[in-house]
Amino acid sequence: MTTAPSHRRPRGLAVWLIIAGVIGWIAAFALTLEKFHLLENPGSSASCDFSLLVQCGANLTSSQGAVFGFPNPLLGLAGWMAPFVVGAAILAGARFARWFWLAFWAGMAFAFGFVIWLISQSIFVLSTLCPWCMVTWLVTIPSFYAVTLHLFRAGVVPIGARGRATASTLMGWTPLLTILSYIVVAVIAQARLNWIAEVARLFGL
Repeated sequence: MTTAPSHRRPRGLAVWLIIAGVIGWIAAFALTLEKFHLLENPGSSASCDFSLLVQCGANLTSSQGAVFGFPNPLLGLAGWMAPFVVGAAILAGARFARWFWLAFWAGMAFAFGFVIWLISQSIFVLSTLCPWCMVTWLVTIPSFYAVTLHLFRAGVVPIGARGRATASTLMGWTPLLTILSYIVVAVIAQARLNWIAEVARLFGL
């Protein structure tokens, strides 16, 4: 395979992609099991249903839970293998062609956009916070940021020397960008659903 425009092997990104892939796949697997349980036992509750607000069942049985005609978790089971494989390949010494990075980026962008849409549907339409869904949100957001900034700093996306330098600097701020994104979602959810009071109630606080 040809090498993307001069850049060193991104070991940090590779490790994160492996971690995110494992966590995301576990969440998708758990949701798939919950979906099977609900299909086999109509009228029952999912094990992650803790209250009307904190639950998985409403999300899994809604139209938003099967956007493409099949349960969304199946997308996760297949999709989260990609970051894991890419991360492992980088650590093994693989160097990918520009077209490969762009295709991978497109996949991450789709996942990010889909998650943003699901967050909006969960908060504003279903009025629920699905625990395993939120695990998926937690790993998708930083994964998209990290891949995007890497492609900018590596010159895979041609943005000029200054742009690459800026992306390289921002790469170190990915954790902060991620936390800020979490805060935005948390604030919106609090304003709409008052989740803090619900969590306090569940824990008897």
